[in-house]
Amino acid sequence: MIELHNVTKLYPNGTKGLNHIDLSIYEGEFVVIVGLSGAGKSTLLRSINRLHDISEGDILINGQSITKAHGKQLRLIRRSIGMIFQSFNLVKRSSVLRNVLAGRVGYHSTLRTWIGRFPERDMHLAFEALNRVNIAEKAYSRADELSGGQQQRVAIARVLAQEATIILADEPVASLDPLTTKQVMDDLKKINQELGITTIVNLHDVDLARQYATRIIGLRAGEVVFDGPVAEATDERFAEIYGRPIEEAELMGAKRE
Repeated sequence: MIELHNVTKLYPNGTKGLNHIDLSIYEGEFVVIVGLSGAGKSTLLRSINRLHDISEGDILINGQSITKAHGKQLRLIRRSIGMIFQSFNLVKRSSVLRNVLAGRVGYHSTLRTWIGRFPERDMHLAFEALNRVNIAEKAYSRADELSGGQQQRVAIARVLAQEATIILADEPVASLDPLTTKQVMDDLKKINQELGITTIVNLHDVDLARQYATRIIGLRAGEVVFDGPVAEATDERFAEIYGRPIEEAELMGAKRE
């Protein structure tokens, strides 16, 4: 479903965010990407949906090159990719419902979305998405009245309303407490299992990676240093990914969060 061929991202200061990455992500996988800050996790996700342009190589989404796409073709490819951010990226003064309907913007003209005229099917999709993450009762509340966990569930509902076939989640639980973290990760896993949506999540927490992933990819200095099933992600493997004992790596991740 997603193919990266010799992907390199070189920043203007000469730093390599990604260094000759070759990966294939298959339909329906729940992939967790782990590694220290600066390892390239966010760069990888943002390259997949072309929030970042890569310096070398090619990225294919369902056989189409997003790297070379322009105009309408690029918009159509991006429409199939939902993005969830650590900071939620909601319009705080707008209602929950309006934020979820933002997932439908790629299906309509600029004028229609600007005046907020969404067809009945879009409204149905939005409420269906809110129901799936158990937050429909907040539909008419302002986004800034919600807790962090509720806001993240609104962000998940937005990508569901988008009818994305791929979800990219960049540290989606880094700012949440343990109980809320479990709720959000449970939502993502349930959506992956019930709807078959290919899901790629960046995480610091090793235990969460083991609990939810079907496959773990370890990045270090922009390179893939581990790629395998959860059963192979031993403490020794994680120590290789982080370049230090697993307990020390987890402590550093907790301090960053």
